[in-house]
Amino acid sequence: MSVSVPLTAPTPLARLWRRELAHYPDTARRYLYLGIVVVTTVVLYYELYVQYAVATSIIRHYDMSFRTFVWISVIGNAVGAFASLVAGFADRWGRANLVVYGLLVAALLLVLGLPNAPDKNVYLVLFSAVSFVEGIVLVATPALIRDFSPQLGRATAMGYWTMGPVIGSLVVTEVTSATLSTAGWQDELRYSGYAGLLVFVLALFGLRELSPRLRDQIMVSLRDRALVEARAAGIDPERQLKGHWRQMMRLDVVGSAFAISVFLLFYFAAVGNFVVYFATTFGYSEQRANALANWYWAPNAVALVVVGLLSDRLRVRKPFMIVGALGTMAATAVFATRATHPTTGYYTFALLCACVGVLSGVAYAPWMASFTETVEKHNPAATATGLAVWGWIIRIVVAVSAAFVPVVVTAVTPLVEHGSQVAAAQAEAGPALAVVQAHPQLFAELGKYPPTAIPPALLAQAAQEVGPANLQLVAKAQPQLTILQTYGPEVQKAAAQGPGQWQTWWWICFAGQALFIPFVFTMTGRWRPRRAREDAEAHEAAVARELAALTE
Repeated sequence: MSVSVPLTAPTPLARLWRRELAHYPDTARRYLYLGIVVVTTVVLYYELYVQYAVATSIIRHYDMSFRTFVWISVIGNAVGAFASLVAGFADRWGRANLVVYGLLVAALLLVLGLPNAPDKNVYLVLFSAVSFVEGIVLVATPALIRDFSPQLGRATAMGYWTMGPVIGSLVVTEVTSATLSTAGWQDELRYSGYAGLLVFVLALFGLRELSPRLRDQIMVSLRDRALVEARAAGIDPERQLKGHWRQMMRLDVVGSAFAISVFLLFYFAAVGNFVVYFATTFGYSEQRANALANWYWAPNAVALVVVGLLSDRLRVRKPFMIVGALGTMAATAVFATRATHPTTGYYTFALLCACVGVLSGVAYAPWMASFTETVEKHNPAATATGLAVWGWIIRIVVAVSAAFVPVVVTAVTPLVEHGSQVAAAQAEAGPALAVVQAHPQLFAELGKYPPTAIPPALLAQAAQEVGPANLQLVAKAQPQLTILQTYGPEVQKAAAQGPGQWQTWWWICFAGQALFIPFVFTMTGRWRPRRAREDAEAHEAAVARELAALTE
C-alpha cells in the first residue's frame, strides 16, 4: 500500500510558492517537469552567454580594454561559483522556487539592466548579478533532473539537461548571426531577456518538485515507485541531511568534479573566446565566427541525447566516458595543429568543431549520470550538496581559465583593442603610407616639427622631392598615419605571435582532457553491460521482497 505523507493541498495562489508533490508523478507530468527544466536551462545559458557573442561591440562601446572585459567574466564566474555553494542548501529549501524566481531576476537584468548600464563598472555589477542567478540554477536544475529521473533513465535525462548550455550557446550564435546586421549589442541582450520572461511564465505555473521524503531516496527504475512512496513515511529529512557537506568531501566527488571541469576547457574557450579568436587570427566578423560555432553546438546537442540513450540501454557509463575523452583529445590535437595556419579554411574548422562537439558529448552525458549516482551512493538526500560542490569547482575553473587566456595569449589584447583601428587606418591611408615609406628620411625630418612650424626651406624640399599633390595627400592622412605609427608595430607583432600563442592554449585544453581520464576509475558504476544487468536484476528482486514485506 502507498503510505506517503500527505501534504495539505495549497490554494491556487499558494501554488505559486508551494510546489512540492506528495506522490511521484505519472509519466506525462514527469516529462512535463523535465521539459520545463531543460527549457529553463537553455534560456538561462542564452542570457549568460550572449555577451560573449557581442564581446567586441561591448568593448568598443565602453572603451574598455580586452583585459577589463576578461575580468568582468572572471569576476562573474567567481560570483557564480559561490552562488553554487548557496544553492547547495536546495536540499533543505527545495529546488523549484530557486529556478522559477531566478528566471525572473535574470530576465529583468537582461531587459532593463545590462543594456542600459551607463559605464563598465555598472555593467560589471549587473553581469555579476546574472552570474549569481546562473550559479544557483546550475545546481538546482540538474538536482530536479535527478529527482525526476531514475538511474536507468538518468543518462538520457542528463543528456537533455546538458543540452541546456549547448542549445543556449546555439541559440546565441543563431540569433546573433541572423540579427547583428540590423541590431546592436543592447538589442541582443534584450532578446535573451524577453525569452527569459516567456519561460518564467511557463515555469511559474507549470514547475513542481518532489517532497523531501520522496527525493531523499535512490530510485533505480520506475518499478521502484511504489516502494519509494511506501518508504517515505519513515524518512526524516533533517536526519538525512546531517553531515551532508562532509559526506561530499571525497575523491570520487571532488576529484571527478575537478576532472570534468578541466575536460571542458575547450568548451569554455569556445563560449568565451571563439569570436575573439577567429576575429583576431583569421579576420572573421562577429557573425561569421558565431555561425562557425554552430558547428560545435548542434552536433554536441545531438550526441548528448543519443549517447545518453545508449548509456541507459547498456546500463554503463564509464566506457562512454573513456571513448569520448580519447576521441575529444584526438580532435583537439588536430585543431591545435591548424591554429598556426592562416590558410586553414572555414569548413575545415567546421568539421573539427563538429568532431570535438560530438566526442565531448559522448563523454559528458554519461559523466553527469555517473556523478549524480556517485553522490547518491554517499547520500541520496545530499544531491544538491554534491552538485553544489561540482558547481563551485566548475565555476572556479572557468574563472581561472578566463583570467589566464590573456596571460597565455598576450597578442589578443592589442589585436582586440587596436586591430580594427589599425586595419581601418591602413585602408584609408594606404596611398599616403606608400609615399611616406618611399621617402623615410624626408618624412622623419618633417615629423620633428609641428605642421604649422615646418621650416619653409624643408617644406620646399619636400614639395620638390615628392610633389605637391603627394605632400597634400600625406598631410590629409596624418591622423591615420599617427594611428599606424602609434599602434601599427604592436599590432603587427601581435598578429605574428597570436596563432602560436592560441595553439599553446589549445594544447592546455588537450592536457585538461587527458587529466579527466584517471578520475573515471574513481566513480561508481560498472564497465560491462552484463554485470550492470545482473545488478539491476538483483535490485528488482530486492525491491519486490521489501515491498512485499511492507504490504503484508
